[in-house]
Amino acid sequence: MKFKDIEKLVKILENSLVAEIEITDLLGRKIKISKLTNNTNPPSLSVTTAPVVQETKIEKEKPAESTENLIVIKSPIVGTFYISSAPDAPPYVKVGDIVKPGQVVCIVEAMKLMNEIESDVAGKIVKILAKNEDPIEYNQELFLVEPL
Repeated sequence: MKFKDIEKLVKILENSLVAEIEITDLLGRKIKISKLTNNTNPPSLSVTTAPVVQETKIEKEKPAESTENLIVIKSPIVGTFYISSAPDAPPYVKVGDIVKPGQVVCIVEAMKLMNEIESDVAGKIVKILAKNEDPIEYNQELFLVEPL
């Protein structure tokens, strides 16, 4: 690594919230650049962020617990939930619709790929648990279906 490259890294570090940079080149040589900081807020930030995510997950899991006879359609991937194929297109399903096994119920966009999510069962859509354009997690509950 050239001296000019190291100077650029130091400037980037000074102008950012990052406290430390460590780089290893192809030959295995390491450079570690750190800056002194008196800021102790980042640990408390991560502590306050985690409970918010946990509370959201708990709220989304409650409907499945209270409705034992319903089947849940879950997301097989992390991505963005879309209820229709385009903003001006009708939704794939609405509450009260009857679905068949293999019928597309929504799309989950992941890494610019549109993945069709299909129903595994025949049934009636009782509740849609995600909103259009919501970010969703792996295994997140998307629909409650009453089996027929």
